[in-house]
Amino acid sequence: MKNVVLLGPPGAGKGTIAARVAQKAGLLHLSTGDLLRDEVARGTELGKRVQGIMARGELVPDELVLALVRERADGRRGVLLDGFPRTLAQAEGLAQFLPLDAVVYLAVGKDEVVRRLGSRRVCSSCGAVYNLLTQPPKESGRCDRCGGALVQRPDDAPEVVARRYEVYERDSRPLVDHYRRLGLLRTVDAARDPEAVAADVLKVLGS
Repeated sequence: MKNVVLLGPPGAGKGTIAARVAQKAGLLHLSTGDLLRDEVARGTELGKRVQGIMARGELVPDELVLALVRERADGRRGVLLDGFPRTLAQAEGLAQFLPLDAVVYLAVGKDEVVRRLGSRRVCSSCGAVYNLLTQPPKESGRCDRCGGALVQRPDDAPEVVARRYEVYERDSRPLVDHYRRLGLLRTVDAARDPEAVAADVLKVLGS
């Protein structure tokens, strides 16, 4: 079983691709975004500390995210990390407890990122995710699963998306060069149908 990281800017489809790849490859899918949002929803001490940071589109401090990931992944094999690491410091911290076999970079341009995130909606009741362009609900504004109201996450608002992309370019893009130097990096074109992207990621993991 391989330990894998999916890298890419906000809106690259990391969550969608990671879920499909993890299911087919039998990997444990850990999304730091989902884990942190769960902490916020449950009102934990960590959730209270990171709520405002996330709403502003800023990165959660390295030590907090590392502690959360270590709790879930330490000593395991067959982990697929989605949304982590985002900084070189996080990458160095991760290497202390989880050796990686591959890092897949999902490449997608800025215009596509803005288009995708601006169209994303989330069910306020069950958390199901939709995209008004590629995966719209059957009834406008209503979740297909539970009928809950669909809302735009605060961090998907246009001004926050712009900030998130700036943060990514500043803090996370150097990870591409870091993992390339280590010989772990593979690049997949993510500006395509999710099935095609997932299939290519699985090919990379099987090579």
